[in-house]
Amino acid sequence: MARTASRRRWEKWPDFAQTYAGLDLHLIGPLQSNKARQAMELFNAIHTLDRPKLAKSIARLAQELGACPDLFIQVNTGAEPQKAGILPAEADGFVATCRALDLPIRGLMCIPPVSEPAEAHFSQLAQIAARNDLSGLSMGMSGDFEQAIAQGATHVRVGSAIFGTRTTEVV
Repeated sequence: MARTASRRRWEKWPDFAQTYAGLDLHLIGPLQSNKARQAMELFNAIHTLDRPKLAKSIARLAQELGACPDLFIQVNTGAEPQKAGILPAEADGFVATCRALDLPIRGLMCIPPVSEPAEAHFSQLAQIAARNDLSGLSMGMSGDFEQAIAQGATHVRVGSAIFGTRTTEVV
């Protein structure tokens, strides 16, 4: 029986975490509600809280497990239909909803549109965070992390700068 790529990805992290004890693992990819328990048991932070259904699932699981990783709300600053995330106009309300669920919201995350200057999106995310008294800003990747840092990023994603261009896995 062949395993799916998704299944193999989840299986590697417990061994990785054990090998590198003391390392904080952060989930930066999409999270399906049915994978929330696995993510909460494994990761120290989830950077892609992007919808009310997922927030409710995480809140329920946090009560059940007695713990919750740090959470970053993904904001779709470019209002791109192919990307996940709360729209900027909905961000303040979603932060309030998550706080009412007693979720540990530490910050916001965005991935700017490739076709637009990233700095304006980073600035917008920083303004939303400031309005909501959030200190964490997960923004910037290998090609624009300097701009993100200049706008206050606390977390950047520089995988391709370290590991090179990603290759597509064929399953």
